[in-house]
Amino acid sequence: MTRDVDMTLLTGFGGEEPYIDALLDRYTPRIPHVARFALENRVLLLRTDDGIGIDIALGTIPLEEEAVKRARDVEIEPGVHLRLCSAEDLVVPKAFAGRAIDWHDVETVVSRQGASRLDWTHILRQAEPLAEVKGDPEMIPRLRKLRGKRLTIAYSRGSTSRPRKRIAPVGLWRMR
Repeated sequence: MTRDVDMTLLTGFGGEEPYIDALLDRYTPRIPHVARFALENRVLLLRTDDGIGIDIALGTIPLEEEAVKRARDVEIEPGVHLRLCSAEDLVVPKAFAGRAIDWHDVETVVSRQGASRLDWTHILRQAEPLAEVKGDPEMIPRLRKLRGKRLTIAYSRGSTSRPRKRIAPVGLWRMR
């Protein structure tokens, strides 16, 4: 678990304001002019009453829709269920965001899941067009290097078994 909440809210293009307004009625903005920032950058930065940061991606693209469809309901503690994305669907947007903290999160996911258990075909198929659009020539080589490094570590420790799959702690919500 992390100390913040990352989620995707499928809003489409042009219909974001009602969602932004409803969320601002409930949560505190983390930056000035947060609604304008959200519309320009496709992420709404909020804070709970307890001070926990909430990053809500305003989803519109097929990659986000696919991640929401692939998400599964998980009981994170007795009686508490969240709809969580797969580890693969967490790695891609984190790598795309590209900040140091995001790459740390990618490394943590790969380490916890085990590189050999991740669907790297899915990760790279989703990440390659994003890297191209962003103009980031280092994203894909960095993912490949991380995959190779983690596989080398796992096999050098003699780990050939595949532990049971964990799901990364990121919620994907769809408001109606």
